[in-house]
Amino acid sequence: MATADTTQPPENTQGNPNSGKRKFMLLVLAAAVALSGAGVWAYHEFYGRWSESTDDAYVNGNVVEVTPLVTGTVVSIGADDGDLVHEGQVLVNFDPNDAEIGLQNAQANLARTVRQVRGLYSDVDGMKAQVNAQKAEVQKAQDNFNRRKNLAAGGAISQEELSHARDDLTSAQNALANAEQKLKTTSALVDDTVVSSHPDVMAAAAQLRQAYLNNARSTLIAPVTGYVAKRTVQLGQRVQPGTALMAVIPLDQLWIDANFKETQLRDMRIGQPVEIETDLYGSDVKYSGTIDSLGAGTGSAFALLPAQNATGNWIKIVQRVPVRIHVNAEELARHPLRVGLSTMVDVNLRDQSGPVLAQQPPQKASFSTNVYDRQLAEVDAMITQLIHDNSAAVSKTAQR
Repeated sequence: MATADTTQPPENTQGNPNSGKRKFMLLVLAAAVALSGAGVWAYHEFYGRWSESTDDAYVNGNVVEVTPLVTGTVVSIGADDGDLVHEGQVLVNFDPNDAEIGLQNAQANLARTVRQVRGLYSDVDGMKAQVNAQKAEVQKAQDNFNRRKNLAAGGAISQEELSHARDDLTSAQNALANAEQKLKTTSALVDDTVVSSHPDVMAAAAQLRQAYLNNARSTLIAPVTGYVAKRTVQLGQRVQPGTALMAVIPLDQLWIDANFKETQLRDMRIGQPVEIETDLYGSDVKYSGTIDSLGAGTGSAFALLPAQNATGNWIKIVQRVPVRIHVNAEELARHPLRVGLSTMVDVNLRDQSGPVLAQQPPQKASFSTNVYDRQLAEVDAMITQLIHDNSAAVSKTAQR
């Protein structure tokens, strides 16, 4: 009878190779996790906590509306959307006939008023002459009365003749008083004035200024240098004061309005540097800028219909605050932007020396134009010339 073979295979004294591989992979994984954690810590410590970014940011700028100040009918349009216009360039012309007629009437009224005022000065001189003449009449009547009084005392003349002399003296005195009163009344109209400073002349000059401005305002000019946008005016259109005809946008004076979450504002300060990237140029073009100001309220606070959290159900929503960012002008000139473009901004928070809110009021106007100042200078020269021409002491008739 054969016996069964109960011999066992020898055990593997070298161990399972899969176990060593598993340990190695675990060590690699642990090292990767440690390195990732260290990387995250380093990123947060040296960059993340010193940076706040948002893509809720858009290019903004001054949109200068061109609106008429007088009623008029459009007869020409000097620029269209996208055109570059310079400060003072003619954009729209109205039919000038009515304004020119009004200007001519105002010029004639000023000339007539100057001559009337000259007449007032002449009346004063005439009244002074009358007063002097009446004084002579009073003196003559007084002397006549004194002589007759002496004669009547000696019985040389009758009392009736003396009474007539007394009546003549009284009449002359009354006439003198009347002339002196008229002189005061006439002098009151011209006291302490010259022709150019007389109230009537000043009122007529003001009417001429208004008529001149109405005539000048029949031509609409560009308040600033920029590019035309939103042109709605059409040829032949009858427009009223305040109607928006077009806008001029100076693309060299743009800024960024970035809307940051309220949780991002804790370390933001005015003057901190900002890196800007636009969707127009992508990551190839980056702009530098600085924070100009932090908004005085959230966007919802200034909405047309602000939320009323005190009524109904309430869900907390993280609010956003607008932050204005100044863009480097040289970079803006090399790579022009447009109003409304989307951007991404990254604020460097390391510099904490700036204030959270502005500490001083503006020292000058942030945006202004002086193209309208020349109009009054021109009309003032016209008024001076009209007053001079109508104040000549010797008329042409007198010179003949």
